[in-house]
Amino acid sequence: VQLQASGGGLVQPGGSLRLSCAASGHIVSSGTMAWFRQAPGKEREFVAARHRSSSRTCYGDSVKGRFTSSRDNAKNSLFLQMNNLKSEDTAIYFCAATASNLILSSLRDALRYDYWGQGTLVTVSS
Repeated sequence: VQLQASGGGLVQPGGSLRLSCAASGHIVSSGTMAWFRQAPGKEREFVAARHRSSSRTCYGDSVKGRFTSSRDNAKNSLFLQMNNLKSEDTAIYFCAATASNLILSSLRDALRYDYWGQGTLVTVSS
């Protein structure tokens, strides 16, 4: 499985960006996909993931209400719409995947994901 994230860039505080993650194969529809991010000098942080069994999407506390994750199974793609961006959202954003149907309590655990994209840099600055 190969994952290719794109869409990062420089945006002003309060602005928006939409990230994309193109996946090889059909893991978008058959597995569990997630977004994580890592800011300089900080640990990798969970951003969003969809629980397949309930179709519920979970978000990290710091992005809840501002970010929306979606997918297009036909295009094997995952998206992250980021609104009202803040300077603290500055980070490298990664898409991740596993063929497993993760339970809710495991969605936020980066170690549960077997495949990772190369990341795309998002910089929020005036």
